[in-house]
Amino acid sequence: MLVEQATAHQTHKVENQPPPLENYNAFKQDAGLCEALHREGADWAEERVCAFGALTGSEHVIALGHQANKNPPLLKTHDRFGHRVDEVEFHPAWHELMRIGIGAGVHALPWSEPRRGAHVARAALGYLLSQAESGVGCPLTMTFAGVPALRQQPEIADEWVPRLITANYDPRFIPAAEKNGALIGMAMTEKQGGSDVRANSTRARAVSSGGPGEEYALVGHKWFCSAPMCDAFLTLAQTDAGVSCFIVPRWLPDGTRNPFRIQRLKDKLGNCSNASSEIEYVDTQARMVGEDGRGVPTIIEMVNHTRLDCVMGSAALMRQAFAQAAHHATYRSAFGRRLLSQPLMQNVLADLAIESEAATQLMMRLARTYDEAASDPSRRPFARIATAVSKYWVCKRTPGLVGEALECHGGNGYVEESILPRLFREAPLNSIWEGSGNVMCLDVLRAMTREPDSLDAFLAHLDSTVGKDPRVDRHIAQLKNDLADPQNAEYRARRVVEQMALALQASILVETADASLVDAFCASRLEGAGGHVYGTLPAGTPFEKIIERARPKLDGEP
Repeated sequence: MLVEQATAHQTHKVENQPPPLENYNAFKQDAGLCEALHREGADWAEERVCAFGALTGSEHVIALGHQANKNPPLLKTHDRFGHRVDEVEFHPAWHELMRIGIGAGVHALPWSEPRRGAHVARAALGYLLSQAESGVGCPLTMTFAGVPALRQQPEIADEWVPRLITANYDPRFIPAAEKNGALIGMAMTEKQGGSDVRANSTRARAVSSGGPGEEYALVGHKWFCSAPMCDAFLTLAQTDAGVSCFIVPRWLPDGTRNPFRIQRLKDKLGNCSNASSEIEYVDTQARMVGEDGRGVPTIIEMVNHTRLDCVMGSAALMRQAFAQAAHHATYRSAFGRRLLSQPLMQNVLADLAIESEAATQLMMRLARTYDEAASDPSRRPFARIATAVSKYWVCKRTPGLVGEALECHGGNGYVEESILPRLFREAPLNSIWEGSGNVMCLDVLRAMTREPDSLDAFLAHLDSTVGKDPRVDRHIAQLKNDLADPQNAEYRARRVVEQMALALQASILVETADASLVDAFCASRLEGAGGHVYGTLPAGTPFEKIIERARPKLDGEP
């Protein structure tokens, strides 16, 4: 009788829950990315990127991301005898993710295989890896971005670049000359300055004659030093000539440790698998990179490439958030119907799909401009301003989209076992890293006034699509009017940069995207038919078509 009662009241039968979104090809299930890889010049990399999409969508790699975040890095300042060691210990899952990223060339593909479409292929690979875990993005990005900065000092580049572009991940804390591969980091900001790097108080003293390529001793405190386990760091310090750029190795030529005191690891909102730190230089040996007193122009080469990756990383977060939401809605039912078949949910998901694909297409086009600029200097002005515009907009749009995707799951999205809380904590980061929203807008204004050829190049890019859609034409015409008005430029900067970003996205989509997506984008983003939150597309939008183009499908799923 007791057994019968227990059976009658048995409750633990799991129903109406989706299977995990894993063991799928994150590349093949992303139509926008597949099309962009070919269109933007990296069709030769399709097999490589497809294989990487299968890997990053696998249960194994997804589990690595969860493990790396559950086991954040630990700082070890001293050994048991009291000697200063300043080391950071990482979980094996983090090391495995780093090995996967470096093996695929996310850290160096345009430098190790300089060919047409290399930046585009690398952007696709980084985008796929970031969907599994963003915490390894920082060291991979800085290693990638450090190469063009180092090349401004050829003798230093000759020593370091070959170590940075190998496909080998070597986490051993030993001199770089003894390793199979190396990583480079960056330490610029200070407590009193933040984004105002010219307020830098770290001092550099010449050891001998001084000047480019020469040795200096640094004294100062850096408020943010990302990935302090790297083998060397690009940093800024004051000389008599002004702010200058230096490379700081972790080890000295004689095999001893360079004084590089890690004071603490930051306790951050997100990006928890990656170590961010405060460090002190105490007569720390460094070599000058670039001209004395020209540190900001020297390191800006690194900054521009890291901003490209901010766009890539945010587009990846958007894609993963949409993919999770659409997958959940495919399997979950409420009020007698699947969520995916309910009109209001369709409106939300279609709106997220549009935003995600617009970001992805912009990311891939931006990467292409870096490929073009490598061989054609006339493309650099466009890359310069388009990077700042894209970083501002794509990174700003990400937190709202991720939050909406989380809400699609209800309470299921609010628990740590799902990936949504991690995506949500990660979402604001790229808008802060390498220049907050205001800094980006001021950078666009600066480019327009000091480098007017950048604005000319931007407008020329927009003009190339005039005549293909009257809504895009009207938006571009209004943008030109706004840009021609110099009054209250700083007060209006966010609005103007927003309109520039929408014009740029529209000009790309109208050339490349499915007509239904273009119509919905123009109606909601340019013509005011959408509201202030996601899920406010106008009635008559082909919701199901837009969603079906974008949503990932597991094997055997219709």
